[in-house]
Amino acid sequence: MKIKPFKLHAWDVSPREAITIQEILRARIRLCDTCRKIDVIAGADVSFDDDWGYGGVISYTFPDLEEIERRSARMKLTFPYIPGLLAFREAPVLLAALEQLAIEPDLLLFDGQGIAHGRKMGIATHMGIVLNKPTIGCAKSRLVGAFTEPGAERGCHKPLVHADETVGAVVRTRKGVKPIFVSPGTGISLKTSIKIVLKCLDGYRIPKPTREADQYVGRLKRKP
Repeated sequence: MKIKPFKLHAWDVSPREAITIQEILRARIRLCDTCRKIDVIAGADVSFDDDWGYGGVISYTFPDLEEIERRSARMKLTFPYIPGLLAFREAPVLLAALEQLAIEPDLLLFDGQGIAHGRKMGIATHMGIVLNKPTIGCAKSRLVGAFTEPGAERGCHKPLVHADETVGAVVRTRKGVKPIFVSPGTGISLKTSIKIVLKCLDGYRIPKPTREADQYVGRLKRKP
């Protein structure tokens, strides 16, 4: 079964139109657990080379994290780099890769933000709405919000707060290393998002699905 994205809007839009689309789609965000059972999980990421984007997705069994398949796509970029609107730059090539999957994942992790975004529409949230799938954002750095440093042990976490609202968690994934920023995309709660991310760790700072997706698209970009 292949992923079939909903055609909710065009991607070739102006920055002003993109902001309007984000504001409209916010009403579709659901921060509750919609998936009763997770058997297949996928990690997705994008790399760039001048005006070209390389999208990659790798799916795994869950919770064993045995690789099932990986798919990729290459596409000319049309939307400019504008912080806060990265989904309009990255989503088309990600969708091209995701549509090739033979097995439909139950949940997707993205190397980026979920609702920890100025308009709550990070790449994980936007893609989750378009795909009608539970999604989680796993970012290496903060986009918005304030936090206190979590404890040094693996699994310690503190809330990420923006505009008096908890929009994610700052999670220590490995003892003594910098935390990552976890935020639900849609179709999942923050509590479950943290649990899933911790189950996807295999000794590194970054969860296996997004770490390997990042390495995958990096190789695609360098491939002659």
